[in-house]
Order: sequence, then C-alpha cells, then structure tokens
Amino acid sequence: MASADFPATFAALRDLMLTAAPDQLVVTDQPGDLVLHTRTVDPKTGKPVWFGAVTLRKAYVAYHLFPLYTDPSIGADLSAELKRRQQGKSCFNFKAIDQGLCDELAALTRRVNGVG
Repeated sequence: MASADFPATFAALRDLMLTAAPDQLVVTDQPGDLVLHTRTVDPKTGKPVWFGAVTLRKAYVAYHLFPLYTDPSIGADLSAELKRRQQGKSCFNFKAIDQGLCDELAALTRRVNGVG
C-alpha cells in the first residue's frame, strides 16, 4: 500500500476518535497529529491525564487509547483481528481503513470514554 493512503487513514481515525470521545480535551489537532487529554488531573504530576492520540507515521497510522495502558482489562474482549493490530498495551496500527475494525475501535473508545 502506498503511503499516499495514510493521510486518508489518519483523517478517518481522527474523526473516529473525536466522535467517540467528544468530551475529552483536544490538546493538539494538526495534520498527522491528534492528542486528547481527559479532564482529570493526575495528582502526582498535576497535569491532565492522557486519553488518546492518532499519529501519522512513516509506515502506518497509530491509534492510541491510553486508558488501556493503565487498565488492560478494558480491552480483554478485542476481536482477534483488532488484537493483531495492537502494539504494546494501548496502540493499534493501521495502514488502511477496515470498517468492521473501525466500528469495534469506536465502540472501545466510547467504552473507555464512559459513553458506551
């Protein structure tokens, strides 16, 4: 797949995160980089807690859901196909959009956000 498809993949995943987590704080929103924080302040650091990010990389688009890092049980019921895209505890890599996986990722994001 040509890297020219990555901007469209980024745009679709960016829209997915913003739609599924509308009450989170948008910290960065520029081409290739979306970062959301929660409205909760970490008592140890005094800074807002990270919620998620979508980043355009050289070979893929990364979709991060940081609450999975602190509580991996949230993603315990991921499909095998989405699990294959998972890197580490909280990141999913995409080279192209798969609507079924996007629907599952949107449901997971809403659940993490406390909406679904």
